[in-house]
Amino acid sequence: MAEPLLQKQYYTKEEYLEMEALAAYKSEYYSGEIFAMSGGTPAHSILCFNLIGELRDAIRKKNCTGFESNMKLEIPAADAFVYPDIMVVCGEIRLAENTRDVITNPVLIIEVLSPGTESFDRGKKFEYYRSIPSLKEYVLVSQEKQIVEIYFRQERGTWLYTAAQGLDKTILLNSIEYEIALKDIYHKVTSNIEVTSNSRQDIVIL
Repeated sequence: MAEPLLQKQYYTKEEYLEMEALAAYKSEYYSGEIFAMSGGTPAHSILCFNLIGELRDAIRKKNCTGFESNMKLEIPAADAFVYPDIMVVCGEIRLAENTRDVITNPVLIIEVLSPGTESFDRGKKFEYYRSIPSLKEYVLVSQEKQIVEIYFRQERGTWLYTAAQGLDKTILLNSIEYEIALKDIYHKVTSNIEVTSNSRQDIVIL
């Protein structure tokens, strides 16, 4: 998340959506403030492309639909509109009132981490995402290491944390019942990637 476009100038959700529909670049909305999104890197784009390809196969025969980063997500509890890198909705696709490009009910969200937004994606943004009743799984994919982290919502509302590290490892996306190899996620992603040791860790968090 970048600096506000205009410092301490606040907009209604309706004003943001009207402005965003005409804007030449994407911005996110948090509690009245509008934040311009920063540009991506080749690694970020390749990772998203690879993940979308894998998810396309995963949900081909399921009652699920995938969305890339041109679709917004409304988070009512946080008074926010954001652009996740990837979302999956299973069952009915629910849109925010009076919109055609704002999802409200993803079961899976994937974010490819960037240096400028990593702390936000791990912290406040995950807090916002946890408020979405439909969300079952949140996935973080590193650009700098061959590591994928998964938070999966448990029945009592806690989140199970799993980290898969190393190209010989796989991840299981429980929300769509599909396993993906890290070697496929990181296919052709070679620049600025740190080769890491193989490990896996499961932790339950509140």
